[in-house]
Amino acid sequence: MTTDAPQKRYIVATDVGGTCTDTIVVAPGEAFIMGKALSTPPNFADGVLDSIARAADQMGLSVEDLFAQTYLFMHGSTVVDNTLLTRGGAPTGLITTAGFEDTVFVTRGAYGRWAGQPEDWIKHPVASDRPAPLIPEDAVCGVPERVDYKGAVLQPLDEAETERAVRRLVGEKKVEAIAVAFLWSFYNAENEQKARDIVKRVAPEAYVTLSSEIAPVPGEYERSSTAVINAYAGGIANRYLTDLKTQLGERGYSGPVMVMQGYGGLLPSQEAADRAVGMIECGPAAGVIGAKALGDLMGDADVIAADMGGTTFKVGVIQNGEIEYAREPLVDRYHYVAPKIEVVSIGAGGGSIVSLDPRTNVPRVGPQSAGADPGPVCYGRGGTAVTLTDVFTLIGYMDPDIFLGGAMTLDIEAARAAFKAQVADRLGMPVEEAAFGIFRVASAQVTDLIHEITVERGLDPRDYVLHAFGGSCPILASSFAAELNVKRIVVPYTAAVNCALGLVSADIVHEYSVTTTLPGDTDPATINALYAPMIEKARAQLAAEGFAEADTALDWSIDLRYARQVHEVTTPVYGVTPMDGAALKGLIDDFEALYERKYGKGSAYREAGIEMTLFRLSASGKLQRPDIEPLPLEGPDAGHALTGRREIFVDARNGMAPADVYDFTRIRPGNEIAGPAVIHTPITTIVVQDAQRARMDELRNIVIDFR
Repeated sequence: MTTDAPQKRYIVATDVGGTCTDTIVVAPGEAFIMGKALSTPPNFADGVLDSIARAADQMGLSVEDLFAQTYLFMHGSTVVDNTLLTRGGAPTGLITTAGFEDTVFVTRGAYGRWAGQPEDWIKHPVASDRPAPLIPEDAVCGVPERVDYKGAVLQPLDEAETERAVRRLVGEKKVEAIAVAFLWSFYNAENEQKARDIVKRVAPEAYVTLSSEIAPVPGEYERSSTAVINAYAGGIANRYLTDLKTQLGERGYSGPVMVMQGYGGLLPSQEAADRAVGMIECGPAAGVIGAKALGDLMGDADVIAADMGGTTFKVGVIQNGEIEYAREPLVDRYHYVAPKIEVVSIGAGGGSIVSLDPRTNVPRVGPQSAGADPGPVCYGRGGTAVTLTDVFTLIGYMDPDIFLGGAMTLDIEAARAAFKAQVADRLGMPVEEAAFGIFRVASAQVTDLIHEITVERGLDPRDYVLHAFGGSCPILASSFAAELNVKRIVVPYTAAVNCALGLVSADIVHEYSVTTTLPGDTDPATINALYAPMIEKARAQLAAEGFAEADTALDWSIDLRYARQVHEVTTPVYGVTPMDGAALKGLIDDFEALYERKYGKGSAYREAGIEMTLFRLSASGKLQRPDIEPLPLEGPDAGHALTGRREIFVDARNGMAPADVYDFTRIRPGNEIAGPAVIHTPITTIVVQDAQRARMDELRNIVIDFR
């Protein structure tokens, strides 16, 4: 039987960032195709299609032709982050246990006053305050109900009072979303489920989140906060993903849409829309997943994954081949309960605005950003505030004629005039000298952040390889990496779209958990009994999604703590499952090793007693993806890729100096380049500083060694 239908062979992955939207297209036996376009807030779907169109153009295809040959679309988006940071969510109300209406406002006691604040604020806690709540106090309704700490229903839900609360919230307060968070509901969700039934009957259009479903764990404040966040952003995420899926369909795509989660897995779009809180920082999580995948290919188990785009600088750590997960996830200072890859960030990116402190005249970069629209001054799109990208242009790193592969010409004279007026003249310095200083300020800021996540946690950067990705990081990395004394720098072939590569490297992952407290010497059979229903549910769900058992993995982990402590350490179960005595002993040993890694050598104290508090199951469906084929290495001479010379800022020489300029597309695996040099790729720029040597490896990554 023959058919004229195009063969379905492509995977398309698109990640939406604060400034740019990135796409990568992969297929067996074919080179990666990358596309980059400016993000288009608030209609981010337009930027998604623009980015896909850029990739399709390189393939000689229309978007419709590409989608006709695409069987899987993967997506990461900042839509939930933006909703929270800009306070753009739906008007939201909270229904909670009577007498506990102030939980989300009190936060976790005094800690809520400085959690998530910079170091300067922590030094002055009296001057700090709790974050402004997502919901007003008069949009919280307490209703009579009570479940005890063992899950017994002491007081059934007062349904009449609950109905009055819903009518008040929807009628008087005009809420569009309702969160429900009752005490101990994670042990028994009966009362919360009854409350949802009432909401659906009285206000069927309202978006509802139950704390027992979105965060079935102890912690009254964290669970309530998570429910509120999910309700507040859920409707926005739902509409965004529905609209995106519709637009993709209109352009010819008929396959599934998989959405990245902050814990590093993918979920079908409808499930992701119902769990909006899981999309928080999913782009940075994808970047770390991509860095781990590349580290595995290159044999590097210890990696610092550094991502600098247009808005922020983000960094995560991969230690001994394992990704670190956040102990207490925060978004805009709000705690929430969801597994999330540990990524720390500061507001320093290519679009970050350069300013001078009005009191001290000290320069600073960020945290405010010009974003994609109007963007940096050099974009010529109406931006008037000087940004780090403008500084990169002034010190010779950017070629104004080939930005974004020639899609945009940079206005260097406009950048110079704005920088002179806003920064250089106020500092009493020549333009170039002031620009050097701003470059070093940005470099110092990111160096300090990497120290925070490595040195301050007992890790030595000298043991790590630095992966530099994002549109801006390869420009800055050769300077701050030298300060950190890392082993070497790797600028991935997919550096400017590495978060999109992380999407392609991820699998479908569902998370399950059971909360109960058991002593560390519990009979393994009791633990296995807790996992049995989770395993049954996970296997059924993965089977319904089309995964054969051979393509699935069930990973166990357990939260442990010392008796009478409140902070747990999530510890993977590396022994056999179902567990036996040896596996349980190994778990306890691993917990103590992790505890000492987090809190310092000698901090473990088994004599205090050990408790298990949360039993987690991560169920993965392994997606089929093309293998990356290494290319043959050629000789070291890169002269054929040399396009000229120009003056750039050379950090070690404290000034401008001649540097060779190379076209990345002409460099071949095995070619070597001595610094100072600039390598222009279609979608980013790589700077090689003095006393450094770059080489292209067999995967087309640029590896920078220190001579």
